[in-house]
Order: sequence, then C-alpha cells, then structure tokens
Amino acid sequence: MSWRLIFAVLLIGLGASAWGGLQLGEWLVAHGPVAPTPPSHPELAETPLLDANGLPYTARPPQPLVNGQLGVPSEPTQVAWHIPDLTEDEIISNPSIHLATTTISMDEAEALAGQGELGLRGIGDAGGLMGAATTVPPNAPLQPVEMAPPPPPPPPVATNNQAWQASLRQDLQACSAKGFFDRPSCAWAARKKYCEPNNAWGRVADCPAKSF
Repeated sequence: MSWRLIFAVLLIGLGASAWGGLQLGEWLVAHGPVAPTPPSHPELAETPLLDANGLPYTARPPQPLVNGQLGVPSEPTQVAWHIPDLTEDEIISNPSIHLATTTISMDEAEALAGQGELGLRGIGDAGGLMGAATTVPPNAPLQPVEMAPPPPPPPPVATNNQAWQASLRQDLQACSAKGFFDRPSCAWAARKKYCEPNNAWGRVADCPAKSF
C-alpha cells in the first residue's frame, strides 16, 4: 500500500471523527437534563434592599483590620453637622461679637488696658504676663545687655622653626602626583604628620582648621 493512500485514509478518518463529535455534542445538549427553574417572587422583583438608614444596601468586602484580623470594619460614629438656624438679632446679641465689632477710641482702649494693679500700661504691653515679680514700670529705662567678650585669637606660631613647613609642602607636592582616589588620604597623612605635633591646625595656611 502506498503512502498516499495511507494519508488519504487518515484524513478521511479525522474528518469523520470530527463530524461525529459535533453531532454527538449537539445531541447531548438537546437531550441533557434541564435545570430546575428557581422560584420567583414578583412582589420583591422591584423592591431594593435597604440598610438601617433607608439607603440602598451595598455589601462591603472583608478587609484587613487594625488588630490584624480580616473582616468588615464597623461604621464610624455619625456626627451631626447641622448648623442651627439663628436670626441676625441672635447673632449680633452675642457678647463676644458685640465686643469685637464695637469701635472705641484710643483713650478708651488705654483706660481699659490700665485697669487693676497688674493691668496693661499701654496697648500691647505684655510686661505683667509673668506675675508681679517681673512687672516693669511703664517709664523704666532700658537695661543694657552685657555681652561676653570674644575669645582671644590663638597665638601665632613661632616663625623660628620653618623646616617642618618646608617638609610639609614637599610631601603635599608629592601627593599631587598620585592618583585621584589616593590624593586625599596622602594629603591628610602628611598634614597629620606635621600639623599635629606642631599644634598648627588653623594657624598655618597648609594646616586648615579641623571641623571635628
């Protein structure tokens, strides 16, 4: 038997099996069991589900709570944000509003400010806020504030011994020939070698002041 005939038989068999499978599936669908129809309640068909406040109820999915459990968080406490209706006469009759909106002269303000033993002696005078011990007379002269004298400048380095400064400059010049990453550590080692024993930090140009 040639291979062409074998391929032809296989193709015919595949086609017949595909057609037979389609027919069997349609027969099973047509003759399968029918699902029972759920009972209908026409009286509840158009009635929405409402919550305690009379609003449409929406189910909330569970979510992580503060205590680490999974559940539906409780509703926050409702705050009554309603502002009571007040008439204009009731608002104006408030003593605080009346005091804030009343215009007085400067003499009246100074008279009100100077009432009592520890009262103010002028507008904006806060001298008696700390009690009688810190009360300043109204016409007391200003007391000068004594400032501490600045510290004396550091004594200059003796100039009779300049050999170590020349050696420091030579070492710094040698460090400038090194690589970019080795240059800072080389310069620091040279300065520590000469500036530390001579106490020259911040006193010589080649020994800058340390910030630590």
